[in-house]
Amino acid sequence: MVQPSIKPHLSLARILQMNLGFLGLQFSFGLQQSNMGPIYSYLGADEGAMPLLWLAGPMTGLIVQPLIGSMSDRTRSRLGRRTPYFLIGAVLCSLCLLAMPFSRALWMAASLLWVLDAANNVTMEPYRAYVSDRLDERQRPLGFLTQSAFTGLAQTLSYLSPSLLVWWGVNKDLLDTNGIPAITRISFMIGAVLSISTIVWSIWRVPELPLTPEEDAAMAADPLSLRSTLAGLRDAVRDMPPAMRQLALAMLFQWFGMFCYWQYVVLALARGVFGTSDPASAGFRDAGLLNGQLGAFYNLVAFLSALAMIPIARRHGPQAVHAVAMVASGLAMLTIASTGSIPLLVVAMVGIGVGWGSLMGNPYLMLANAIPPARTGVYMGIFNMFIVVPMMIEIVFVWLCYRPVLGGDPRHVLMLGGGMMLAAAVATMLVRVPRAVAN
Repeated sequence: MVQPSIKPHLSLARILQMNLGFLGLQFSFGLQQSNMGPIYSYLGADEGAMPLLWLAGPMTGLIVQPLIGSMSDRTRSRLGRRTPYFLIGAVLCSLCLLAMPFSRALWMAASLLWVLDAANNVTMEPYRAYVSDRLDERQRPLGFLTQSAFTGLAQTLSYLSPSLLVWWGVNKDLLDTNGIPAITRISFMIGAVLSISTIVWSIWRVPELPLTPEEDAAMAADPLSLRSTLAGLRDAVRDMPPAMRQLALAMLFQWFGMFCYWQYVVLALARGVFGTSDPASAGFRDAGLLNGQLGAFYNLVAFLSALAMIPIARRHGPQAVHAVAMVASGLAMLTIASTGSIPLLVVAMVGIGVGWGSLMGNPYLMLANAIPPARTGVYMGIFNMFIVVPMMIEIVFVWLCYRPVLGGDPRHVLMLGGGMMLAAAVATMLVRVPRAVAN
């Protein structure tokens, strides 16, 4: 097996620049999380069918990320292994963000979300593999949790952007003929610019490390092809490290819970705080703005808590830190579902933020310490299946059970999500992750 070369120590400034592209990528995800539910409602979607309209993310992730991860492990180009995928994904993402808020019908918005999620997935796992490629074991906690911090910062800005536009004088009740607010359209335009510009900055300022002669010879002997890509996937699944298999259960619970939250939080706030379920009402639009403000706060907490977790994860390991964070987020969801008090909702957002800050960093740190470096891309892609499969299970379950089991009340969906996050804490503590990287 080819031994990895010694990786240069990077300064904090270069690690920040390396992860800047995640700002644009996660701004895009934040726009989806905070705006797709309202957009679907404006275009006439039924509450019970709402999960089906979110199917794009998990389906494209299930198909795209493992394939792209395996391909990026074998890609030889002048730009590097991972960079071509960053650029292709960022361009497609920007184009979809520009088009999304101008959707004229429900099918158009849903179709654009499929392309947008596919583009984000083309970028996501090669980006995580790039961070693992570029940093040695000692710097990986800083690298992955800095990436998590950028996630929190980006989503703070994306959630808050409609409210900022209102504060700067844009009329929140200025709508197009389809009922989509102008503040939503402008926010998506900002996201389109950030998506491409931040990715380009990162790969320009911190390019990939060149392949060693041994690595290049190994790739040349087994060149990129559909056959080699599928064979790489098959072999990686067969040889999956035990710790990665153990992480699957924790990932099932936590991503099921987070999908419950993203899909139904606006609808829950509309009922719990404003007493309405009518998408055409001013109260419903106010619920969307409130969600943006609360979401911005929890993402700010995620940004700060991810930075605070760096020394704690180094000292105590990411496993215990992540379990505590899952408890905090589970209790927060249960609180959101049971109160109409805005001050209590603000307190609950601290728990959501701590959980989100951990979720975007610590599982990947546990994974990076358990997988062989030569297969980083494919295992990062397969690991994404542990995210999207729970999302697909959640979609089918909530679609079938929204009215007969959950009473047609979005607050009950959040209670279900809170229980899942608490279960994720228990499952996380059952994982046995090695502290050293396997070679």
